Amino acid sequence: MFKRVAAILMLSVCLSANAVEIPVDARMDYNQGIDFYKLGMYERAVESFRSAIRTYPDYIDAYYNLATVLEYLKQYAEALNMYKQVYIRNPNDYEVIYKLALMSSKIEDYKQATDYIKQIPPSSSYYQRGVELSESCSLAHLKPPEKPVNAPSKIAQYSGVYENLPSPTGVTSDSNGNLYVAAFNENMIYKITPDNKRQVFVKSDKISGPISLVSDSTGNIYVSNYSANNVVKITPQGELTVIIGRVDKPYGLHVEGNMLFVTCQGSNSVLRHRL
Repeated sequence: MFKRVAAILMLSVCLSANAVEIPVDARMDYNQGIDFYKLGMYERAVESFRSAIRTYPDYIDAYYNLATVLEYLKQYAEALNMYKQVYIRNPNDYEVIYKLALMSSKIEDYKQATDYIKQIPPSSSYYQRGVELSESCSLAHLKPPEKPVNAPSKIAQYSGVYENLPSPTGVTSDSNGNLYVAAFNENMIYKITPDNKRQVFVKSDKISGPISLVSDSTGNIYVSNYSANNVVKITPQGELTVIIGRVDKPYGLHVEGNMLFVTCQGSNSVLRHRL
């Protein structure tokens, strides 16, 4: 079993005694993920850990640290999936079993959380945590469902200016109050958090002359690449995919339900695309 970090603030480069078996490219991506995390570039860290896993599918450290970053970003369902990958490779890791229970409780799957907790023996240092989590799951399960309330936006509700953004064009936001701004000349997308921290969200050769941005209900962001004549989808994990190619000068974007609309300046038309 690899030595791993126990908390997100203690992320560090950890390689096992058998690290020689891990491909060099995977280790480089893994270390890059650590560096991105230290810089506060969490989406880029996620992307690097995923790349390490694609190169070496049994990279337990990468799965664990990816799960930890996703947990920090409150992407609990995806974090649960990554912790499961560690569990599959070492079902006797009680720290990971506790994490599986915790993530299950975060997505309100209390039965699954309880089932995981039952796997932690009294001799484990995570047993007492499991007991406490089990009690909270039982109480949460008994609570009547709360009526949905329209939560206020986390974006600042007062006038102001975001300064020093190079060649800004399109702008959109997500449900967590993050703002995304396209930089046309730099071929990148900036992210501005609710506490006004700024970072590069995406810089890729798949971004070329970004004009408009729009987001959907699941957190995906769509980019009209004016210079590349296509439309790109960016997942909440930062993965890029060209979903519409050969568009003649795409400009404005709009999402309605499961339909994406694109204004095409070069052909004087509006394209509709089913998502």
